[in-house]
Amino acid sequence: MPREQSLYPADWLRIAEKDIGRVEVLLEAHDPDAAGVYLQQAVEKFLKAFLLSKGWALERTHDLEVLLNAALAHEPSFEQFRPVCQKITGFYFVQRYPFVRETSLTEDDVRGSRAQVLGLIEIVRQKTR
Repeated sequence: MPREQSLYPADWLRIAEKDIGRVEVLLEAHDPDAAGVYLQQAVEKFLKAFLLSKGWALERTHDLEVLLNAALAHEPSFEQFRPVCQKITGFYFVQRYPFVRETSLTEDDVRGSRAQVLGLIEIVRQKTR
């Protein structure tokens, strides 16, 4: 039986904070693939929390660009994060679905992307609480 997802931004923020913390733990364990997935999951949840706080109807998507497009109506400064959101979305799909070619995600890829997206995360933290 499928569980109903929360519509409360605070619930999404709580899990997003856990996920962003897991990124560093996984990088320290030299597992950039899992760290990349958790980075994507964290950003997805931060964006969903932000959107829910603005009255958005929860959608089932893992594509950060789709969420970013919805968020732009409320926070135009998010546009600067489009390239990194596109990149981070790729971390998720590459690790979750089989592809013909293997990819090689590095710790530097994940660390750099995390550093680039921290500004978006901070805006969400400030505007969602």
